[in-house]
Amino acid sequence: MILRIIDLPRDWSFFLFGPRQTGKTTLVNATFQEGVFKINLLLTEQLLKYSKNPDLLIREVEWKLKHEGISHVMIDEIQKVPQLLNAVQYIIDTFKIPVILTGSSARKLKRGMANLLGGRALQRFLFPFSWTEIRDIYTLEEILSYGSLPPVVTAPENYRMDILTSYAETYIREEIQAEGIIRNVGSFSRFLDMAAAQFGEQLNYSEIARECQLPVMTVKSYYEILKDTLIGFTLLPYRKSIRKRLSAHPKIYFFDNGVTNAINKYGLRIKDPVLLGRLFEQFIVNETFRHIRNVQSVAQIFFWRTSSGTEVDLIIEKDKKIIAAVEVKFSENITGTHLSGLRSFREEHPDVPCYLVCRTDQPREAGPVTILPWQKYLELLPEVMKTRVSR
Repeated sequence: MILRIIDLPRDWSFFLFGPRQTGKTTLVNATFQEGVFKINLLLTEQLLKYSKNPDLLIREVEWKLKHEGISHVMIDEIQKVPQLLNAVQYIIDTFKIPVILTGSSARKLKRGMANLLGGRALQRFLFPFSWTEIRDIYTLEEILSYGSLPPVVTAPENYRMDILTSYAETYIREEIQAEGIIRNVGSFSRFLDMAAAQFGEQLNYSEIARECQLPVMTVKSYYEILKDTLIGFTLLPYRKSIRKRLSAHPKIYFFDNGVTNAINKYGLRIKDPVLLGRLFEQFIVNETFRHIRNVQSVAQIFFWRTSSGTEVDLIIEKDKKIIAAVEVKFSENITGTHLSGLRSFREEHPDVPCYLVCRTDQPREAGPVTILPWQKYLELLPEVMKTRVSR
C-alpha cells in the first residue's frame, strides 16, 4: 500500500470526504485494523436495513460494545442514508466511542439538512495521490496524462485511459444523476464538457450558459455541484475586499488531470505544449490545494489579475496576509517575459516572496523572484506555508 500523507484522528469522530476511488476505505481499513464495527452502505442489504430502521444501529453498537469490545464504528458512504446521523450522534454522546464516516460528497447531507454532528465530528478530505506520495514510482509525464487516482496509478499503462473514461462516463455523469443531484443528465453532460474544456480559465457564466443553451442560474448551480462533489474547485481573484472577491469571476480547476483529459477525450500521450502548460498549472495548483487540506492549514489560495490582463497563477494568503506569490510555467528555459506577472505584482506588494515554478533543473534567483524546479517547490511547500511577511 502507498503511504498517504493525511493524518486521521485516532480518538475522535470524523468525516472523511473525497471523490470516488481516492482510497478512503482502503486508508481507513489500514489505519484502524482491529476493533472496528464496519458498515458499508454500498451493499444493498445494509442500505435497505438501515434506511428502514436507522435506530437499529444504536442497539447493534450497544451489543458489540458489551460483547466484542469494539473501539470504533465505521460507516462507508454515509450520504446514502443521511438519517443514520441522528443515531450516530446518540452513539457518540452516549457510548463515547469514535465514529468514522466516509462519503464521496457532503452535498446530499448539507442540502438534505442532515445532522452534520456539529462539534462532535471533525472533517478530513482525501484526494488522488499527491506527488510526494508517488514520486518514486510515477513521472511528471504520467501525472499530466493520467492524473493520480489510485486505481489508475497502480494499473498497467494500457488500461489507464479505459479506467479514466469509465470513471468520467459512469461516475461523474450517471452516478451524480443517480444520487438525485440533477434531473437532466443531458444538460449536465453538455455543461461538464464545456467546464472541462475551460479548466484553469476564468469563468464567464453568461457565455457558458449561451454555449450550453442553459439558464445562467442552472450553470452556476452545476458549478456548485462540481465543488460539492469535490470534482472541481474554484479560485477567486485576490481582492482586499471580501465582497469584491465574491462578486468577481473565479477560475475552475478539476481535481485530477487524468479525469480532465478523459472528459475532454484528449487521448493517451499529449504533445500540444499549450495544453501541457495548462495541465502543468492545474497539477501545481492541485498539489498546493491538497497540501493545505492535508495539513489542516488556515491558508487560502487565489489568483491575481490586473485590469490589463497581467496575471499571477497563485496567491497564498494566511492570517489575512499574502505569504507567497507563485507563477507556474511549463518551460525549462525562463526568460524575462515569463517574469512579467510577478514583476507587476511586486510593484503593489514589494515584501511578498515570489516564486516561478517551472521545469528548470536548478533553483536560482532572478532579481526578487526565486526560480524553482517544480519538485523543489513541492518539497518546500510546508516551509512556504509557514512564511511570515514583515510589514
